[in-house]
Amino acid sequence: MKIKRCFDFIVALLALILVSIFLLITAIVVRFKLGSPVIFKQKRPGLHGKPFYVYKFRTMTEERDEKGELLPDHIRLTNVGKFIRKLSLDELPQLFNVLKGDISLVGPRPLLMEYLPLYTRQQARRHDVKPGITGWAQVNGRNAISWEDKFKLDVWYVDNRSFWLDIKILFLTVLKVFKSEGINQDGQSTMTKFKGSNPKKVSNND
Repeated sequence: MKIKRCFDFIVALLALILVSIFLLITAIVVRFKLGSPVIFKQKRPGLHGKPFYVYKFRTMTEERDEKGELLPDHIRLTNVGKFIRKLSLDELPQLFNVLKGDISLVGPRPLLMEYLPLYTRQQARRHDVKPGITGWAQVNGRNAISWEDKFKLDVWYVDNRSFWLDIKILFLTVLKVFKSEGINQDGQSTMTKFKGSNPKKVSNND
């Protein structure tokens, strides 16, 4: 665990130095194309479901309907936002989350707080480790696979995690970014919301 934390901190720090120009350019583009705030901050579940705030560059507008509700993702996601997501530039601010110790470089992706009561007992095991910027599910389909398959891959990582597996995932992540694979589900501008594997668990608030 200490080795993983040291590795995360050193790599995240070096990465921030190397990509600092991309951080600056992306921040400027987001500010002038999408407005403020430049950074999107949202509460997500971390290790054992403990909440923390994840940082990402904004890729959507704040357009709302007459009731004050946010418009659907596919309307608010701009061409600039799509380009930022394609290159995974929106994920770069999460390197600060790694430095803080909220997340790791590799682990199950931190999802929404509202999903916690929808998980099966097996799916909830994804929170037995720290979430990560990238993970086993991201290099095996990312958003192009079903939620159930994604959770199976997350739990597989929990059971088989090792330093060398993390290195492999980081290497595969770089390849995925260059190929721009699995960014969206088929027919969707973003990943559809998880409503629970068991229909009886679906919340009426969705």
